[in-house]
Amino acid sequence: MNYFQADNLSKSYAEKLLFENISFGIDMGQKVGLIARNGAGKTTLLNIMTQKDIPDSGNCNFRKGIRVAFLEQNPEFAPQPSVIQTILNDDSPLISTVREYEKELQKHEKEPETANTERLQKLISKMDELDAWNMEARIKQVLSELKIDDFDQPIGQLSGGQIKRVALAKILIEEADFIIMDEPTNHLDLQMIEWLEDYLNKQKLTLLLVTHDRYFLDSVCNEILELAEGNIYRYKGNYAYFLDKKQEREDAFMANTERAKNLLRKESEWMRRQPKARTTKSKARIEAFHKLKDLASQQLSTQNTQIIMQSARMGKKILELEKVSKKFDEKQIIHDFSYIFKRKEKTGIVGMNGTGKTTLLNIITGKLVSDTGSVTTGETIQFGYFTQDDIQVNDNKKVIDVIKDIAESISIGKGESLTASQFLMHFSFPYAAQNDFVRKLSGGEKRRLHLLTVLMKNPNFLILDEPTNDLDIHTLNVLEDFLEDFPGCLIIVSHDRYFLDNLVDHIFVFEGDGKIKDFPGNYTEYKEKKTTEKLLIKKEERTVVEKPQLKTEDKSRKLTFKEKKELESLEEEISLLETQKKELLTNLNSGKLSSVELVETSDQYADVDKLLEEKEFRWLELSEKM
Repeated sequence: MNYFQADNLSKSYAEKLLFENISFGIDMGQKVGLIARNGAGKTTLLNIMTQKDIPDSGNCNFRKGIRVAFLEQNPEFAPQPSVIQTILNDDSPLISTVREYEKELQKHEKEPETANTERLQKLISKMDELDAWNMEARIKQVLSELKIDDFDQPIGQLSGGQIKRVALAKILIEEADFIIMDEPTNHLDLQMIEWLEDYLNKQKLTLLLVTHDRYFLDSVCNEILELAEGNIYRYKGNYAYFLDKKQEREDAFMANTERAKNLLRKESEWMRRQPKARTTKSKARIEAFHKLKDLASQQLSTQNTQIIMQSARMGKKILELEKVSKKFDEKQIIHDFSYIFKRKEKTGIVGMNGTGKTTLLNIITGKLVSDTGSVTTGETIQFGYFTQDDIQVNDNKKVIDVIKDIAESISIGKGESLTASQFLMHFSFPYAAQNDFVRKLSGGEKRRLHLLTVLMKNPNFLILDEPTNDLDIHTLNVLEDFLEDFPGCLIIVSHDRYFLDNLVDHIFVFEGDGKIKDFPGNYTEYKEKKTTEKLLIKKEERTVVEKPQLKTEDKSRKLTFKEKKELESLEEEISLLETQKKELLTNLNSGKLSSVELVETSDQYADVDKLLEEKEFRWLELSEKM
């Protein structure tokens, strides 16, 4: 069943063409990822879909009768209502009933003498009828998962990140048929991202998702749309499938372009002879020549140049932190933290929002003074600090002038250098864009320009605080290549698991209450270790609970004949269920299923996943008893 259809959409701003005559559809049950470079028109396309903008030509429509919800990249709400009032601002019967019940309940709590008891009883009956109690519990559960704990706090008192999380909660709670999300993982910590990933995987919904989080795309989406060179390309599989097929498409494109160039040389010779006879046949050949010329001149907007930046010389002493502590009011942010950095060290920092990650970076760079302890920086160390703040630059300046104000060129070693313009080209600012004014740039392009102003200063100790926010996947790949070859020290704070896994040697884990743990490995390795530890703790807890009941009889711990048979059977069943689960997931990500088959397979996957969890739990019980 088709939920959305776009036909021949075109859009341009001034002389910049975003896309031309693109067509695509999205069916019920599909979870689609939309990929494009910053400035290519992703957000514009979403705005056209949701009627916040209009195309130059073409049209698009949602299926009549379906509920559509849109999570904007930078959502806005009225400042006066509370969090819970904002969440309940919906016209569906279920949400309306919960909203009216909450209002009436507050009246009874504040003014019990004048409250309408009969109305409250009617609303309670309606809540029973609609099974709305589950909805109320679900609202509070989703808000809690997204770390929104004060439901009565006015929206105007929240930070930008908290507002984004309230908007995300509202979208999830509304239970729309079709959800559109623009960068949903921005402003979420790793724990929240993993929760959201799991949530979207389990829900039966239709989804269009714009995100730069490659693990998230790979896990959630079963189809990829790529907006590139003004066209739309469709890949019926997850992100890993997209990477393979995109490479095939680009290889085929390059081969066609090379063939066109070879043929163009022959046709150019014919054109130079200036045939006098203007027959129908020769006119057709001349027209074909101009088309061939256009084809041969086409280029893919890819950059493969490798840059190994020459940073300032490093002495023996890099950076030493000894017993560093910091409090804000009575909240302990960092407690007694010590560490000695070594040459070429690449460190990741992870932890929930508010645990002190940015505080530590500010103490290292001298923007903040610790309460106790010392920070000793080597004499040769030159910090480059990329913060989460937006770039502060005159909007009326040209992009190239922003970079040239720092340096006309950047040294890349062995006596070679890149001009400011060449450096911009490497990070996806083509020559035409370099002469644009900063005010014309998208949010992601401005952050990319801000990052380049940090890199252009040739630091030997780079500190990047959430560098991946609003950057497109192509830029992330370029940045990863650049940082892999960076000869100095590197600290990265990021919620992008793919980015961290590719770059860091070890991670500082901010556990809360001022505790910072150094883990020797990347984020995925840390996550696997934590999962194993949780299972062991659960086993120990169950053993402790069971021990008092056993008293002194060891025989009660032995399995009966029936339980032994059950344990053997469970091992076989679990193995079969795991295989079945993998096969179903492969089918879901294959892109070969119809919309009906997609829904059926999704239901089967949920049933198998639940049954596997039950079998594993029973196996654990019997194993412990044995």
